[in-house]
Amino acid sequence: MAKIWIMGLTSLLVFFSWAVSICDSLQESVLEDDNNGSFFTVSSFRYPKSQVRPYDTRYIRVDLPPWFSSLNVAMESDVDISAKSVSKISKSLLPVICFRDGSPPLPDASTNALKGLELGRLFNGSFEGAQDIEIAEQCYPMQKNISLRLTNEQISPGAWYVGLFNGIGVTRTQGKMIVSSSAFSFSANITVEGCKTATMWGPSCNQTIHPLSCSRFDNQTGSVVSCSDSSPNSCLTGAETKTYALDVDGISEQLVITASNVKVDSNESYLMCYARFGAIASETLHNYAGDIHKAPLVINKPKVGRWYIVASFSGTTDSSSKVCFSLNVKVLGCPVGKAGPNCGQQIYMLQAVMRRGWLTPFESYYLPVDDASSPSDSTTDFPLEPILSNVSSLPLDTSTWTYFLMNIPQGGAGGHIHFRLASDSAKRYEVYLRFGGLPTVEDRDYYYANQTSASRSMFFSLYNSSREKVDFYVLYAREGTWSLGLRQLSESTADRGYKGPPTLVSLSLERCPRRCSSHGNCRYAFDASGLTSYSFCSCDRTHGGFDCSIEVVSQQGHIIQSIALIASNAAALLPAYWALRQREYPEWVLFTSSGISSALYHACDVGTWCVLTYNVLQFMDFWLSFMAVIGTFVYLSTADEAVKRTIHTVVAILTALLALTKATRASNVIIVLAIGSLGLLIGFLVEFITKYRSYCGSAGFSMNMLDSIWHFTIYTSSFFFLCSKIAIVNNENQTLQGADNYELTRQDSLPRN
Repeated sequence: MAKIWIMGLTSLLVFFSWAVSICDSLQESVLEDDNNGSFFTVSSFRYPKSQVRPYDTRYIRVDLPPWFSSLNVAMESDVDISAKSVSKISKSLLPVICFRDGSPPLPDASTNALKGLELGRLFNGSFEGAQDIEIAEQCYPMQKNISLRLTNEQISPGAWYVGLFNGIGVTRTQGKMIVSSSAFSFSANITVEGCKTATMWGPSCNQTIHPLSCSRFDNQTGSVVSCSDSSPNSCLTGAETKTYALDVDGISEQLVITASNVKVDSNESYLMCYARFGAIASETLHNYAGDIHKAPLVINKPKVGRWYIVASFSGTTDSSSKVCFSLNVKVLGCPVGKAGPNCGQQIYMLQAVMRRGWLTPFESYYLPVDDASSPSDSTTDFPLEPILSNVSSLPLDTSTWTYFLMNIPQGGAGGHIHFRLASDSAKRYEVYLRFGGLPTVEDRDYYYANQTSASRSMFFSLYNSSREKVDFYVLYAREGTWSLGLRQLSESTADRGYKGPPTLVSLSLERCPRRCSSHGNCRYAFDASGLTSYSFCSCDRTHGGFDCSIEVVSQQGHIIQSIALIASNAAALLPAYWALRQREYPEWVLFTSSGISSALYHACDVGTWCVLTYNVLQFMDFWLSFMAVIGTFVYLSTADEAVKRTIHTVVAILTALLALTKATRASNVIIVLAIGSLGLLIGFLVEFITKYRSYCGSAGFSMNMLDSIWHFTIYTSSFFFLCSKIAIVNNENQTLQGADNYELTRQDSLPRN
C-alpha cells in the first residue's frame, strides 16, 4: 500500500509539473506571437536524443485540441537509408516510422498487413499539402531528417501517434540470446499551432467559421436539436463558400442539412453542401455531399464530435451570379434505450468493471449496468437472450439489431477490445463495431459476418471463429465511445421453436491478446509523453508475432538447435585434455570451467534447466570464454612468469567488466581479441628486449560463426594453439618439460639456471 501511495504521489507531482510547464508555454507563446499573424503556439515539446534498440519500439503521443490549426514535426536521426539500399535491408532490421490517428500504430500485427506497408518507397522527408493525407495510416523507412506539417484540413483533433520501430515482422517479439543488430538514435521537436481568433479557422487561419444557433426539444418519441444560421438569408456569389461548425453531443440517428428561402438568379447553378467530420470540408475532401437546393443532405448515424459544413455556390460561369439562402440543420435522436430505424431497436450502456488483483492498468471487462452492480471475477460474460430485442413477431426474412456502448478511458488506447460470443447452432449473429457512432452494414470500422466475411485490417485479429463461436480482438482501440451492433439474422420456423443453451457474450479491455498465447510474457510501457500506457508481448525463443501465436522455430528444430548448442561445448575437452597432459593445471581448470559454464548457460537459455540464475550463468559463460581466449594468447607467449601473472590479473579485471556490462554486444569480441593480441605482443616484446627466449608467430581465427560452430572452433583452436607451442631450450641445451612451463598460480622462487 505504501508503494502504491508513493507511486500515486509521484505521478501527481509529475502531472502537476507538466501542466504548469504547459500553462507557462501557452502564456509565453501568446505573448511572443502577438505580432506573428493569426497563429499562436498551443504546445511545444522537445524530445532529447534517445536510442531505439534492436526490435524495440518508441511511441510519441500528440494531443490536438479542437481549435488547432496545424501540427509540425521535425525529427533527426542517425539513420542513413537510400532508395537503393532500402530494398536490400531485411524488414526485421529496417528502422521504420509509422503514423496513426487515435491510437498507437502496429505495423506487424499480421503477416498480410506487411504487404500493404509503404516500405518500398521513400518520401523526401517533408509532407505538406492535402495530397499527403494518407500519411496518417502509413509506415515509411526512417530517414535522417523528417519535416512534417499536417493541417486541420488533413487530420482531426484528438490524439495522434508517431511510432518508431527498429525492425518489424514476427521476429520482433521473439526471445533472442544475442542481438547483433544495431540501435539508432533520434530527437524530435513537435509543435501544435492554433488560430488566435475562435471564429477563424483553416490551415492559414483565414477561413471564417459561422456559428449556428441551436435549440433542443425532448419528448417521448425522441429528441431534436434544431440549428439555423445566426445570419439568415446569406448570399454567395461566384465560387464563394461559407463554413459552419456543429457539435454533435450524443449518439444520434440522423443529421439533416437543408436550405430554405433559396433565391437563385441562374437556372444552371446549384447550392452544394459538403460535410466532413473532424476536419474542414472542401470540394475534394469531404465525407458527404449533395445539392441542398434540390433535396436535404441526410447523414445517417453521425459520429459524436464536431462536424464542418461548407455551402458552395457553383455550376455557373457568371461571376456576378449569386444565391441567397438560410441554412438549417437538425440532429434527430431516439429516446433513452432506443436506437435504429423508427427507434425500434434496443441500445444498452455497458459499465467497465476493473479486474481484481491485476497489476496492469486498464484491465477491465464490460457488463450491462444492471449486471455490473455486483460483479465478480468468476462472471465476466452475460447472457444475451434476456436483453435481446423481441424478434418473435418479425417476419422470417428480416433481421434485428441490438446495440451496446462502451467507453475506453483516456490513456487506455494501448489496450485491445476482446469480443467473444458463444451460441447454439440455431442462431446466427453478425457483429459490427464503430467508433463514435452507431454502426451499420455499410458504415462500420470493423465487422464479423461469417468465417469468410470479416474485416481485413491489421488492427482486427480473428481467432478460431465459427457459426457457434465468435472470437476477435480490436488492437490498440482508440480512447472514447465505441458502439457495438449485434445483428441477429432471420430464423426459420423450426429455429424459432428451438430451445437451446443461452448465448453468452464477453466484452473486455485487455493488455495482451490471448495472454501472449502462453508463449510469452505480457509487458507494458508508456509513450514518450507518459500519457498513454501500451502493452506488448515478449515471446519465448520459438514464437513471435504481436500475440506470440506464430511459430518461428519448430519444436523439432528447437530441440536440434538446443542439443547442438549445448553439445558443441564438448570441444572444450580438447584444449583441457592437452593442458592436463602437459601438467598445465591452471589452463586445464580454465578451459574445463569455460566449457561447463557455457553448456549450463545455454541449457538455461533454451529452457532446459537452470542450475543458477540466468544472469549468473551468463556472466560466467562470457567471462570464462573471454579469459579462455586471452589465456590462449598469453600461453603462446614465452614471457617471464611475473609478466604473465600481471597480464592475467589485468585481464581478469577487464573481462569481468566486459561480461558485466553488455556482455552480448558484438564489439566485445573485438575487444577480447585486441586484449589477447596485446598480451601476446607484450610478451614477445619482453622476450625480444631481454633476449632470454625466442618467440614464435601467432595464428588468428575468425569469429563470424554460428553459436554451436563458435564453441567448437574456439576450443579446437585453443587445442591446436597449445599443441603448437615449441619446446624451449635453456643455455645448457636442456629441454624444459611441460611441468616446468608457466602456470597461472606457480610459486617458484628458485633460480632458473
